[in-house]
Amino acid sequence: MDQARPLPAYLVSRYHGWKATTYSENASWYRRLAEDGQHPRAMVISCCDSRVHVTSIFGADHGEFFIHRNIANLVPPFNPDGEYHGTSAAVEYAVTALKVAHVIVMGHSSCGGVKGCYDMCSGAAPELEEKSSFVGRWMDILRPGYARLPEGEEDMRRSALEKEAILISLENLMTFPFVESAVKDGMLSLHGVWNHIGEGALEVYDSTQKSFAPV
Repeated sequence: MDQARPLPAYLVSRYHGWKATTYSENASWYRRLAEDGQHPRAMVISCCDSRVHVTSIFGADHGEFFIHRNIANLVPPFNPDGEYHGTSAAVEYAVTALKVAHVIVMGHSSCGGVKGCYDMCSGAAPELEEKSSFVGRWMDILRPGYARLPEGEEDMRRSALEKEAILISLENLMTFPFVESAVKDGMLSLHGVWNHIGEGALEVYDSTQKSFAPV
């Protein structure tokens, strides 16, 4: 690992500040978390986007959420083919080992991954069609959502595709046998939310109304 280098100085400085304040003031709580293990009530599947800060939005404390982040907060369908599946592994661990009571899929406005899918499907990003594109092949998960988009202005369609990413993920979650079983047994509930970054707004999907509504 000759390519590895020391942390940037600003991160080292921030760490020491955290250790001297936040950690020092809550040391017994951190030790308890370390000794007792994690017992999160919910799993949150959110985007890698650096502007999305799930714990801040919900005011969550350490140990409260089991968080998995990926491009465009997508969940692939159940596919036990023996290959590498980071998101599926996280879902399996959360549901079968941690036994979370909730799985929340959280999308957001101005999502770059969703824009990439939109551009790819509309023919504006041929490079994402290449087999060598990890982003393109990941965004294939969202292709069915693009096919369901209503006609209209491009901005509206992109926003609609961000919400389709949430719905596709919820649909795919139910293809996992252990998720379906836990939901049917009343031990697990699934939720879809969309965050407007600039306005700080949050919308939740109502399955009875088949639409998103402000919280």
